[in-house]
Amino acid sequence: MKNTWMKWASLALVLSPLAGFAADYPIKDKTVTLIVPFAAGGPTDRVARDLAEAMRKTLGASVVVENAAGGPGGLIGAAKVAKANPDGHTLLVHHIAMGIFPSLVRNLPFKVETDFEYLGMINDVPMTLIGKPQLPANNYKELMVWVNANKGKINLANAGLASASHLCGMLWQASIQVDMTTVPYKGTAPAMTDLIGGQVDLMCDQTTNTTTQIEGKKVKAFGVTTAKRINTPVLKDLPTLDESGAKNFQVTIWHGLYGPKGLPADVQAKINAALKLALKDPDFIKKQEGLGALVVTDKRVEPAEHKAYVASEIAKWTPVIKAAGVYAD
Repeated sequence: MKNTWMKWASLALVLSPLAGFAADYPIKDKTVTLIVPFAAGGPTDRVARDLAEAMRKTLGASVVVENAAGGPGGLIGAAKVAKANPDGHTLLVHHIAMGIFPSLVRNLPFKVETDFEYLGMINDVPMTLIGKPQLPANNYKELMVWVNANKGKINLANAGLASASHLCGMLWQASIQVDMTTVPYKGTAPAMTDLIGGQVDLMCDQTTNTTTQIEGKKVKAFGVTTAKRINTPVLKDLPTLDESGAKNFQVTIWHGLYGPKGLPADVQAKINAALKLALKDPDFIKKQEGLGALVVTDKRVEPAEHKAYVASEIAKWTPVIKAAGVYAD
Protein backbone atom coordinates (compact mmCIF):
# COMPACT_ATOMS: atom_id res chain seq x y z
CA MET A 1 0.00 0.00 0.00
CA LYS A 2 2.89 2.28 0.90
CA ASN A 3 4.60 1.66 -2.45
CA THR A 4 1.37 2.40 -4.32
CA TRP A 5 0.97 5.69 -2.47
CA MET A 6 4.57 6.66 -3.25
CA LYS A 7 4.06 5.95 -6.96
CA TRP A 8 0.99 8.19 -7.08
CA ALA A 9 2.82 10.90 -5.14
CA SER A 10 5.75 10.75 -7.58
CA LEU A 11 3.39 11.00 -10.55
CA ALA A 12 1.70 14.03 -9.00
CA LEU A 13 5.06 15.77 -8.62
CA VAL A 14 5.94 15.12 -12.26
CA LEU A 15 2.63 16.48 -13.51
CA SER A 16 2.37 19.38 -11.08
CA PRO A 17 3.90 21.94 -13.49
CA LEU A 18 0.86 21.39 -15.71
CA ALA A 19 -1.68 21.85 -12.95
CA GLY A 20 -3.82 24.97 -12.98
CA PHE A 21 -3.35 25.65 -16.71
CA ALA A 22 -6.18 25.35 -19.24
CA ALA A 23 -8.00 22.43 -17.67
CA ASP A 24 -9.80 21.73 -20.96
CA TYR A 25 -6.61 21.65 -23.06
CA PRO A 26 -5.88 19.48 -24.91
CA ILE A 27 -9.50 18.85 -25.83
CA LYS A 28 -10.42 15.24 -25.18
CA ASP A 29 -9.94 12.97 -28.19
CA LYS A 30 -8.46 15.83 -30.24
CA THR A 31 -4.94 15.48 -31.62
CA VAL A 32 -2.17 18.01 -31.13
CA THR A 33 -0.36 18.37 -34.46
CA LEU A 34 3.24 19.52 -34.77
CA ILE A 35 3.70 20.99 -38.24
CA VAL A 36 7.15 20.40 -39.72
CA PRO A 37 7.68 22.67 -42.75
CA PHE A 38 10.03 20.20 -44.43
CA ALA A 39 9.91 16.72 -45.92
CA ALA A 40 9.79 13.62 -43.74
CA GLY A 41 13.14 12.13 -42.86
CA GLY A 42 15.00 15.43 -42.53
CA PRO A 43 16.66 16.80 -39.37
CA THR A 44 13.77 19.04 -38.27
CA ASP A 45 11.40 16.12 -38.81
CA ARG A 46 13.52 13.96 -36.52
CA VAL A 47 13.55 16.60 -33.80
CA ALA A 48 9.77 17.01 -34.05
CA ARG A 49 9.09 13.27 -33.89
CA ASP A 50 11.26 12.86 -30.80
CA LEU A 51 9.55 15.87 -29.23
CA ALA A 52 6.07 14.55 -30.10
CA GLU A 53 6.86 11.31 -28.32
CA ALA A 54 8.06 13.13 -25.21
CA MET A 55 5.14 15.59 -25.18
CA ARG A 56 2.57 12.79 -25.41
CA LYS A 57 3.64 11.81 -21.91
CA THR A 58 3.31 15.30 -20.48
CA LEU A 59 0.19 16.50 -22.31
CA GLY A 60 -1.66 13.22 -21.96
CA ALA A 61 -2.90 13.50 -25.53
CA SER A 62 -2.13 12.23 -28.98
CA VAL A 63 0.70 14.32 -30.48
CA VAL A 64 1.48 13.72 -34.15
CA VAL A 65 3.80 15.21 -36.77
CA GLU A 66 2.50 16.54 -40.06
CA ASN A 67 4.94 17.44 -42.86
CA ALA A 68 3.96 20.54 -44.82
CA ALA A 69 6.99 21.07 -47.02
CA GLY A 70 7.44 23.79 -49.60
CA GLY A 71 8.55 27.36 -50.11
CA PRO A 72 11.86 28.95 -49.16
CA GLY A 73 12.89 28.02 -45.64
CA GLY A 74 9.74 26.00 -45.05
CA LEU A 75 7.50 28.98 -45.78
CA ILE A 76 4.36 26.96 -46.56
CA GLY A 77 4.30 25.07 -43.27
CA ALA A 78 5.03 28.20 -41.24
CA ALA A 79 2.25 30.10 -43.02
CA LYS A 80 -0.14 27.23 -42.33
CA VAL A 81 0.42 27.56 -38.60
CA ALA A 82 0.23 31.37 -38.70
CA LYS A 83 -3.29 31.01 -40.13
CA ALA A 84 -4.36 28.08 -37.93
CA ASN A 85 -7.09 28.19 -35.32
CA PRO A 86 -5.34 29.42 -32.13
CA ASP A 87 -6.57 26.62 -29.90
CA GLY A 88 -3.23 24.94 -29.26
CA HIS A 89 -3.89 21.91 -31.44
CA THR A 90 -1.76 23.13 -34.36
CA LEU A 91 1.82 24.05 -33.50
CA LEU A 92 4.99 24.67 -35.47
CA VAL A 93 8.44 23.16 -35.01
CA HIS A 94 10.87 25.30 -36.97
CA HIS A 95 14.53 26.18 -37.09
CA ILE A 96 16.83 29.10 -37.86
CA ALA A 97 14.73 30.07 -40.90
CA MET A 98 12.51 32.00 -38.48
CA GLY A 99 15.48 34.32 -38.06
CA ILE A 100 16.05 34.87 -41.78
CA PHE A 101 12.52 35.05 -43.23
CA PRO A 102 12.30 38.87 -42.85
CA SER A 103 15.46 39.49 -44.89
CA LEU A 104 15.08 36.63 -47.36
CA VAL A 105 11.43 36.67 -48.49
CA ARG A 106 10.24 39.92 -50.05
CA ASN A 107 6.52 39.07 -49.96
CA LEU A 108 6.38 37.30 -46.63
CA PRO A 109 2.77 36.24 -45.89
CA PHE A 110 3.23 36.69 -42.15
CA LYS A 111 5.27 38.69 -39.69
CA VAL A 112 7.69 36.55 -37.71
CA GLU A 113 7.71 38.96 -34.79
CA THR A 114 3.94 39.33 -34.35
CA ASP A 115 2.01 36.54 -36.09
CA PHE A 116 3.24 33.71 -33.84
CA GLU A 117 3.19 32.96 -30.15
CA TYR A 118 6.65 31.90 -29.01
CA LEU A 119 6.47 28.79 -26.84
CA GLY A 120 10.13 27.99 -26.11
CA MET A 121 13.36 26.78 -27.68
CA ILE A 122 14.04 23.08 -28.13
CA ASN A 123 17.68 22.48 -29.04
CA ASP A 124 20.90 23.70 -30.61
CA VAL A 125 22.24 21.61 -33.47
CA PRO A 126 25.80 21.74 -34.84
CA MET A 127 26.45 21.25 -38.53
CA THR A 128 28.84 18.88 -40.29
CA LEU A 129 30.59 19.29 -43.62
CA ILE A 130 30.23 15.99 -45.47
CA GLY A 131 31.00 14.64 -48.92
CA LYS A 132 30.14 11.80 -51.26
CA PRO A 133 31.96 8.54 -50.49
CA GLN A 134 33.81 8.65 -53.81
CA LEU A 135 35.76 11.81 -52.93
CA PRO A 136 39.53 11.26 -52.84
CA ALA A 137 39.90 13.51 -49.77
CA ASN A 138 39.84 11.98 -46.28
CA ASN A 139 40.24 15.11 -44.14
CA TYR A 140 39.64 18.85 -44.42
CA LYS A 141 43.17 19.64 -45.60
CA GLU A 142 42.90 17.11 -48.41
CA LEU A 143 39.40 18.38 -49.20
CA MET A 144 40.69 21.91 -49.73
CA VAL A 145 43.38 20.60 -52.10
CA TRP A 146 40.63 18.86 -54.07
CA VAL A 147 38.36 21.94 -53.98
CA ASN A 148 41.09 24.24 -55.30
CA ALA A 149 41.94 21.76 -58.05
CA ASN A 150 38.29 21.47 -59.15
CA LYS A 151 37.00 25.05 -59.08
CA GLY A 152 33.98 25.48 -61.29
CA LYS A 153 33.18 21.75 -61.22
CA ILE A 154 31.93 21.24 -57.66
CA ASN A 155 28.27 20.65 -56.75
CA LEU A 156 27.12 21.67 -53.27
CA ALA A 157 23.76 20.21 -52.23
CA ASN A 158 21.24 21.74 -49.85
CA ALA A 159 17.69 21.09 -48.66
CA GLY A 160 16.29 24.14 -50.45
CA LEU A 161 16.44 27.92 -50.33
CA ALA A 162 16.88 29.20 -46.76
CA SER A 163 17.35 25.71 -45.35
CA ALA A 164 20.00 25.20 -42.69
CA SER A 165 22.18 23.40 -45.21
CA HIS A 166 21.80 26.29 -47.66
CA LEU A 167 22.89 28.83 -45.04
CA CYS A 168 25.85 26.77 -43.91
CA GLY A 169 26.96 26.10 -47.49
CA MET A 170 26.63 29.75 -48.40
CA LEU A 171 28.78 30.85 -45.46
CA TRP A 172 31.39 28.17 -46.14
CA GLN A 173 31.76 29.21 -49.77
CA ALA A 174 32.21 32.80 -48.66
CA SER A 175 34.78 31.84 -46.04
CA ILE A 176 36.97 29.93 -48.50
CA GLN A 177 36.21 32.33 -51.38
CA VAL A 178 35.25 29.55 -53.78
CA ASP A 179 31.99 29.59 -55.72
CA MET A 180 30.29 26.24 -56.25
CA THR A 181 27.22 25.11 -58.15
CA THR A 182 24.45 25.05 -55.58
CA VAL A 183 21.95 22.20 -56.02
CA PRO A 184 18.73 22.77 -54.04
CA TYR A 185 16.45 19.85 -53.14
CA LYS A 186 12.97 19.63 -51.68
CA GLY A 187 14.22 18.53 -48.30
CA THR A 188 17.33 17.05 -46.73
CA ALA A 189 16.41 13.41 -47.33
CA PRO A 190 16.56 13.55 -51.17
CA ALA A 191 19.73 15.66 -50.97
CA MET A 192 21.35 13.04 -48.74
CA THR A 193 20.26 10.25 -51.08
CA ASP A 194 21.99 11.91 -54.02
CA LEU A 195 25.09 12.68 -51.94
CA ILE A 196 25.40 9.05 -50.91
CA GLY A 197 24.87 8.03 -54.52
CA GLY A 198 27.55 10.42 -55.77
CA GLN A 199 25.26 12.65 -57.83
CA VAL A 200 26.47 15.69 -55.85
CA ASP A 201 29.81 16.32 -54.16
CA LEU A 202 29.32 18.08 -50.83
CA MET A 203 26.76 19.23 -48.28
CA CYS A 204 26.82 21.02 -44.93
CA ASP A 205 24.00 19.65 -42.79
CA GLN A 206 22.81 19.19 -39.23
CA THR A 207 24.23 16.44 -37.04
CA THR A 208 20.66 15.23 -36.48
CA ASN A 209 20.68 14.14 -40.11
CA THR A 210 24.32 13.26 -40.72
CA THR A 211 25.38 11.27 -37.64
CA THR A 212 23.78 8.01 -38.78
CA GLN A 213 25.25 8.38 -42.28
CA ILE A 214 28.71 9.15 -40.87
CA GLU A 215 28.53 6.17 -38.52
CA GLY A 216 27.53 3.89 -41.40
CA LYS A 217 30.38 5.29 -43.53
CA LYS A 218 27.89 6.21 -46.24
CA VAL A 219 29.43 9.68 -46.50
CA LYS A 220 32.80 11.24 -45.72
CA ALA A 221 32.92 13.70 -42.83
CA PHE A 222 35.35 16.63 -42.87
CA GLY A 223 34.49 18.61 -39.75
CA VAL A 224 31.93 20.05 -37.35
CA THR A 225 30.94 23.72 -37.23
CA THR A 226 31.24 24.22 -33.47
CA ALA A 227 33.99 25.93 -31.47
CA LYS A 228 34.76 22.63 -29.73
CA ARG A 229 34.53 19.01 -30.79
CA ILE A 230 31.26 17.22 -30.15
CA ASN A 231 31.52 14.62 -27.41
CA THR A 232 29.36 11.84 -28.82
CA PRO A 233 30.49 8.30 -29.73
CA VAL A 234 30.23 8.95 -33.46
CA LEU A 235 31.50 12.53 -33.67
CA LYS A 236 34.03 12.85 -30.81
CA ASP A 237 37.04 12.29 -33.09
CA LEU A 238 35.82 14.58 -35.88
CA PRO A 239 37.82 17.86 -35.83
CA THR A 240 36.17 21.25 -35.91
CA LEU A 241 36.45 23.18 -39.16
CA ASP A 242 38.08 25.97 -37.17
CA GLU A 243 40.96 23.77 -35.98
CA SER A 244 41.27 22.27 -39.46
CA GLY A 245 41.92 25.61 -41.12
CA ALA A 246 38.54 27.31 -41.62
CA LYS A 247 39.26 29.88 -38.93
CA ASN A 248 36.29 31.17 -36.90
CA PHE A 249 33.83 29.22 -39.03
CA GLN A 250 31.01 28.42 -36.61
CA VAL A 251 27.36 27.72 -37.44
CA THR A 252 24.75 26.33 -35.06
CA ILE A 253 21.14 25.64 -35.98
CA TRP A 254 18.37 25.89 -33.41
CA HIS A 255 14.78 24.71 -33.21
CA GLY A 256 11.82 26.32 -31.47
CA LEU A 257 8.13 25.69 -30.83
CA TYR A 258 5.48 28.17 -32.02
CA GLY A 259 1.71 28.62 -32.06
CA PRO A 260 -0.54 30.94 -34.06
CA LYS A 261 -1.15 34.47 -32.82
CA GLY A 262 -4.02 34.68 -30.35
CA LEU A 263 -3.28 31.43 -28.55
CA PRO A 264 -4.82 31.91 -25.08
CA ALA A 265 -2.30 32.68 -22.36
CA ASP A 266 -3.33 29.69 -20.23
CA VAL A 267 -2.91 27.33 -23.20
CA GLN A 268 0.50 28.85 -23.95
CA ALA A 269 1.49 28.28 -20.35
CA LYS A 270 0.41 24.65 -20.43
CA ILE A 271 2.27 23.98 -23.69
CA ASN A 272 5.39 25.65 -22.34
CA ALA A 273 5.18 23.60 -19.14
CA ALA A 274 4.78 20.43 -21.21
CA LEU A 275 7.74 21.44 -23.37
CA LYS A 276 9.94 21.99 -20.32
CA LEU A 277 9.07 18.54 -19.01
CA ALA A 278 9.71 17.01 -22.45
CA LEU A 279 13.16 18.63 -22.55
CA LYS A 280 13.96 16.90 -19.26
CA ASP A 281 12.76 13.51 -20.51
CA PRO A 282 15.76 11.13 -20.34
CA ASP A 283 14.75 9.35 -23.56
CA PHE A 284 14.44 12.64 -25.46
CA ILE A 285 17.79 13.89 -24.14
CA LYS A 286 19.49 10.61 -25.03
CA LYS A 287 18.12 10.65 -28.58
CA GLN A 288 19.13 14.27 -29.15
CA GLU A 289 22.60 13.89 -27.68
CA GLY A 290 23.13 10.73 -29.71
CA LEU A 291 22.62 12.86 -32.81
CA GLY A 292 24.93 15.61 -31.61
CA ALA A 293 22.13 18.02 -30.65
CA LEU A 294 22.12 19.87 -27.35
CA VAL A 295 18.79 20.19 -25.56
CA VAL A 296 18.13 23.76 -24.41
CA THR A 297 18.45 24.17 -20.64
CA ASP A 298 18.96 27.95 -20.47
CA LYS A 299 16.50 30.84 -20.27
CA ARG A 300 15.59 30.53 -23.97
CA VAL A 301 13.09 27.85 -22.98
CA GLU A 302 10.96 30.72 -21.67
CA PRO A 303 8.65 32.27 -24.33
CA ALA A 304 9.88 35.85 -23.83
CA GLU A 305 13.53 34.82 -24.05
CA HIS A 306 12.77 32.65 -27.06
CA LYS A 307 11.27 35.65 -28.83
CA ALA A 308 14.19 37.89 -27.87
CA TYR A 309 16.65 35.32 -29.20
CA VAL A 310 14.89 35.10 -32.56
CA ALA A 311 14.96 38.91 -32.76
CA SER A 312 18.73 38.80 -32.22
CA GLU A 313 19.04 36.18 -34.97
CA ILE A 314 17.08 38.39 -37.37
CA ALA A 315 19.54 41.20 -36.65
CA LYS A 316 22.49 38.84 -37.12
CA TRP A 317 21.42 37.28 -40.41
CA THR A 318 19.95 40.32 -42.19
CA PRO A 319 23.31 41.77 -43.29
CA VAL A 320 24.57 38.30 -44.28
CA ILE A 321 21.58 37.63 -46.53
CA LYS A 322 21.72 41.09 -48.06
CA ALA A 323 25.45 40.81 -48.76
CA ALA A 324 24.88 37.47 -50.49
CA GLY A 325 22.12 38.97 -52.63
CA VAL A 326 19.84 36.00 -52.00
CA TYR A 327 16.12 36.76 -52.18
CA ALA A 328 12.85 34.92 -52.69
CA ASP A 329 9.47 36.29 -53.73
